[in-house]
Amino acid sequence: MSSSTAVPGQSPIAETAPLSLCALEPRVPADRLVAEMVPPPRFDAVRFETYVPDPNQPSQSEAVEVLGTFAAGLGGAHATGSGKRRWFGRKPAAPTGPRGVYLDGGYGVGKTHLLASLWHATPAAPSLKAFGTFVELTNLVGALGFQQTVQTLSGHRLLCIDEFELDDPGDTVLVSSLLSRLVEAGVALAATSNTLPGKLGEGRFAAADFLREIQGLSAHFRPLRIDGEDYRHRGLPEAPAPYSSEQVTKAAYATAGASLDDFPALLDHLARVHPSRYGALTDGVSAVCLTDVEPVPDQSTALRLVVLADRLYDREIPVLASGLPFDRLFSDEMLNGGYRKKYFRAISRLTALARDAKGLVAQ
Repeated sequence: MSSSTAVPGQSPIAETAPLSLCALEPRVPADRLVAEMVPPPRFDAVRFETYVPDPNQPSQSEAVEVLGTFAAGLGGAHATGSGKRRWFGRKPAAPTGPRGVYLDGGYGVGKTHLLASLWHATPAAPSLKAFGTFVELTNLVGALGFQQTVQTLSGHRLLCIDEFELDDPGDTVLVSSLLSRLVEAGVALAATSNTLPGKLGEGRFAAADFLREIQGLSAHFRPLRIDGEDYRHRGLPEAPAPYSSEQVTKAAYATAGASLDDFPALLDHLARVHPSRYGALTDGVSAVCLTDVEPVPDQSTALRLVVLADRLYDREIPVLASGLPFDRLFSDEMLNGGYRKKYFRAISRLTALARDAKGLVAQ
């Protein structure tokens, strides 16, 4: 029997009801957290060669060249080709020069693309390289404990940290201590970062402030400034206007693997699921359909939505919605506050995913 019923002139209608994210409460074991420290699906195929520098922004081309050289220089790291440490023999000489790079720039200039390209270009087995967001790294420490995390990552050649969170002083000190131990073990570092509360300006976190926050690690990082505008909107049409609830519901039923949730109910559900599980929440989901999108009510809810938007964007899951457009999710107070950069990133990414979802609606 066919899994869908064809209707002349319309998309096939699924026989089963769509999924509901609100009905899912995934459990993520610690070993999965380690195994998943690789570039997310959206960045599986990115390479330095696939990064398209803006010809009007020479810093973008320069960053590609510097990062390519940095990756090539990691071929002689402290691990052998078999992935085992040299337990015997002389201790390798301490590395000279910066053992880390920090990509400094606004949202949408391709920092994550370049960070993932660095991971791919580093001549080491995937098991000797780690890639994750700051939140994922702190979740790993929470799951394994500090000492076990140090032991687990010390054999790596490279640790890439995307969206280094500088909003929580406690977490910043924790991760700075972790990175200090890893640098001592010979692990190379690469990072991008987010803004501190009260840091407005260009909506980005300045390199000098980042280096100050990571305390004694400053000497190990070479800052790379990447200028430019958000590539997700560079020369592209505006995101589609929200659809009606009827269109969203119909598309959810017509799309295998789609989820369908009322937006306020989903926001309530996110409060009951740890953000480390938001990626697992979307396992097997082909599209997220939301009805009655409205402004988020408070900052805690908004920050949880930012994490979900990041995981959806990483996994290239289109988002179809009714209600308000995504650029009206956050209040003016939020967009002018200390988490400004996060909210603009979420708007940018949800807008891109809304654009990807246009094909789900029958014309």
